[in-house]
Amino acid sequence: MSTSTNTPITNPEEFLKLTSQQLDDIFRNSPAGKIPNGEGEGTAIIAPDTVVSDPIAKFVQIFTWKGKVFVPDPIDPQRATLKNRILPIEVRAIAAEVYRAPSWFDEKECIVLDYSQTSIVAQWIRDEIREVSPGLYLGLVYWGKQKEDAKRLIYFSLKF
Repeated sequence: MSTSTNTPITNPEEFLKLTSQQLDDIFRNSPAGKIPNGEGEGTAIIAPDTVVSDPIAKFVQIFTWKGKVFVPDPIDPQRATLKNRILPIEVRAIAAEVYRAPSWFDEKECIVLDYSQTSIVAQWIRDEIREVSPGLYLGLVYWGKQKEDAKRLIYFSLKF
């Protein structure tokens, strides 16, 4: 597993200024990295490189999604669980299983955040993350239970 990084980006807000193609390139060229541990600050990346990207990210952070909390599996270091930090009062909800697998984006290794068996409200969601610089992950969100039928929705980042 490579731990080298391929981007100078260390501030999640820099992602908001990039195009979808640039974000795809960063994801494609980054290693899976280590499975995160602890609380990550989230940034939703919706409509990247547009005038609405920054205001949408701020709105989402304040009112809906603040990030994720990862808890390592006590037996298997290649697995974890997570809960999302949601709502202004920071409820920890919407759990996912975390493990390594080939990305639906490019078939290279990524860290999968799989909600299919752990969440009724998000059972159709699959997130994939890669560590683009130390402690900073770029993520892709898919809607669908099979790669062939899945639709890519948005990007997000997590900063630890």
